[in-house]
Formats: sequence, structure tokens, C-alpha cells
Amino acid sequence: MKHENFDALSLTELIRLQNELSEIVVRRFKTTLALLFSDIVKSTEYFGRFGNEAGRKLQQRHFDLLDQIVRQHGGRIVDTAGDGGFSCFATAEQAAEASVQLQLALCKENIHREREHQLLVRIGIHYGTVLTDNVLVAGDAVNLCARVAASGEGAEIRLTREAFAELAGARRVCCRALAPMNLRGIARPVPTLVLEWRDPKLFPAAFRIEETSSVWPLPSQDIIGFGRLQENDDMPANDVVLAHPDPSQNQRISRWQFELRRDAEGLFLRQVSDGSITEVDGETVNKGGRAQIKPGTKVRIGGVLTLSFLSANSGSDHTLVSERGNV
Repeated sequence: MKHENFDALSLTELIRLQNELSEIVVRRFKTTLALLFSDIVKSTEYFGRFGNEAGRKLQQRHFDLLDQIVRQHGGRIVDTAGDGGFSCFATAEQAAEASVQLQLALCKENIHREREHQLLVRIGIHYGTVLTDNVLVAGDAVNLCARVAASGEGAEIRLTREAFAELAGARRVCCRALAPMNLRGIARPVPTLVLEWRDPKLFPAAFRIEETSSVWPLPSQDIIGFGRLQENDDMPANDVVLAHPDPSQNQRISRWQFELRRDAEGLFLRQVSDGSITEVDGETVNKGGRAQIKPGTKVRIGGVLTLSFLSANSGSDHTLVSERGNV
């Protein structure tokens, strides 16, 4: 049906033409894809602290790794803007595997970088209907996927129920359901899940302060500082600030006590202080030494404070307090 002068068409003819065009668009461009959004966490703060050049280098590290891994797993990058990358795949399993490999690659890179320069990325995956000409990808599913990614924490992979339904059984058992959440621009609460990409037998998710019975989630970055000092030169000194319930005992804890470092083999404690003793399951760790930390490990600090490390399931039985602040 060809029309050279749309102004001459009647209302009925225009509506018929509109319906015909809609049918053509759906027939030619409608398909179902797995969508993946990845986004750098706290990039605005990083730009403000270290400047535009350092911030842009951080973004490029993200995009370079994303491009390599997405192509290796049969996907393609649709768009990169600001801190985020938008990719698509034929299957949700491809998107999930690419997400896991991206997080593993970031973990390997981060271990060689200072704590302040860690690259933390959150990922969202959705499986849904879109319109695409194999260049652009559009539709409500794209907006939903972006919102799911934005709801995540650093180093986290979140997925919708639709994406979860497309995963293989071995991948599904690694997923943990979250309560439905309200996402900006989405009319209904959205049920989501977290894909636990780290081995729960090697990587604890939380720790308990035995002297107070409070349970804290482990911060998401790959190098985590523990110590008594909260700030140094108006900047955070430690990611976990340690404090004894009896203030008179706090001097037994060093200002910088130890670091926890994640790598492909597990979580390891590296002793920083030479003035306050750290014991891992009863064995003293000297300055510069390291010891593996697993669920069930107990760390004794200065003879006055005990941290018990917990798996994700163990931690879920307790009330978790906020990630930042004194413990």
C-alpha cells in the first residue's frame, strides 16, 4: 500500500495504514533476546575524588573487558553510555555465563590495584520481547533490565524471573530470590533474584562480632580494609571500622588491622598491623603474612574482638546491620 500524500488521507485510511505499519514492524523486527546491563558502582564519587582522566580510564577498563567477554559468549554490545554497557544475547544462559566471567575478570584485575581504585560493576539480566534491526534494540524489556541492574550492589548479578526461567538447572541452584521491589518507571513490584557467582564454600558472605552478636555483610569490593580508624585526611580509612563494646579495649585494635583480599582461589586475610595481633583459627598471622578465610573461620583481633565468618545461608538467619560504620 503506497501513499504519496498523507495529508489527503481520511482518518479511517490513516488508522488502516498505521495498523499495517505496526504489523510490518512486528513481523520484521520483533524477537526475544537476553539483555544484559552492566554499570560501574560509585563512579560519580570516583570522578570527584580522582579526576576526569582517572575516571575515564576506569570506564575504559569496564568497556574493554565487557567487549571481549560478550563477544566470547556469542553476544554483542548494543550501546555504551556514561558508566554503563548494554549487551544482548540469544539465550539467558549465554548472558549469565558472560556475567560470571566478567565478574571473575574484574576480580583478577582488582587484586593488583589499590583499594581506592577497585572497579566494581553491578549487572542486570532480563529475557524478554524487543524490537531490533540487529543494530538498535528497543522496548519495555530494555528499560526493565536497566532498572534491575541499577538496583544491584557492587559485584552483584541480578536477574528477573523471566531470565531465571530460561537458565539451566545447574545455574538455577546458584540463584537466591529477593523480595519484589519497586523500580523507577515500572508500574508493578518486580521479583528479582541474585546469581551467586562465587563458590559459597570458599567465600563467606558476612561476619558476626561475637562480643555483640551483630552480623555484618562483607563489603562487595575485592580488597576490604579492617581497622579502628574511621577517617584519615577526611577520607575513609577502612571499609569496616572495628570497635569493641567496651571503649577502654579499643586501643588493642590497630588503626589499620588487616585486609581481606578476594581472588579466584578464595578470600585471604593479609595482616597490615605489626602492633596488634591477629589470629586466624588460633594461629597468629604476622605482618605481611596471609591466611585463608572461609565460612566458619574465626579471627581474633588484639585478644579482645572475635569475628566469625558466615556463609550466605548462615547470615540470612540474623539481622544484618548496614555495611558502613562502626562494628
